[in-house]
Amino acid sequence: MTRARLLALDVDGTAMSYGGVVSDRLRAAVADVVAAGLHVVLATGRSLRAAKDAADAIGLSTGWMVCSNGAVVARLDPDEPTGYDVTKVVTFDPAPALKVLVSELPGALYAVENLGVGYLVTAPFPDGELSGEIQVVPFATLCAAPASRVVIRSPHATPDEFHQLVDRVGLREVSYAVGWSAWLDLTPEGISKGSALEELRQKLGVEPFATVAIGDGRNDVEMLTWAARGVAMGHADEPVRAAADEVTGTIDDDGAVAVIRSLLV
Repeated sequence: MTRARLLALDVDGTAMSYGGVVSDRLRAAVADVVAAGLHVVLATGRSLRAAKDAADAIGLSTGWMVCSNGAVVARLDPDEPTGYDVTKVVTFDPAPALKVLVSELPGALYAVENLGVGYLVTAPFPDGELSGEIQVVPFATLCAAPASRVVIRSPHATPDEFHQLVDRVGLREVSYAVGWSAWLDLTPEGISKGSALEELRQKLGVEPFATVAIGDGRNDVEMLTWAARGVAMGHADEPVRAAADEVTGTIDDDGAVAVIRSLLV
């Protein structure tokens, strides 16, 4: 057995295809490292509810989930009615950032995560992009209460345009990540997958050198630099690959499987 004791695993584009499919090879590899005693932590930008769906698809009923890019942490527990126990939620006031962004993108779609339930949205998102109960509300409602995660989606824009927008307006007192499409996640300042994983590492008593992380997106950069062994998927873009210690195969190649299996050697 290698010295690794904690595996942080991104979901979409890493453990699961963008179409929502988990391969039998990935599921078997995860089961084997869990049986060997490793802590497997799903680390995702997904909401709590969507992260639990991913855990079910991967075959995890125990362990931990870092959700909403680090703003929510939950312990998987089959004895709980929901299948999990929320252990930490970090929120922020979304109003200042939302008001700046809506002035720049008045036609965009805006959503605030309704923890464990779904989302409050200004208008319906494209099919399949959000999970759980979706409730359409006025924009002012999104600004009115603390949030753990805010999503801005502009279906007709590009990721590069979103990066330019962020640079232009300056977003203070929030952390942000641009997704694979014109999708912007806002979370509390200083919060990331990496910051949440560091707290969890300490909680679990895992040494820093015993951490491994696999991811493919810009919201994985902090996680990959946090881990002693950070692995980027082969289809990740250059900033993500640069943050990693190594690069594995693509999601089409089931690239995460080889890394997970290497933890059993």
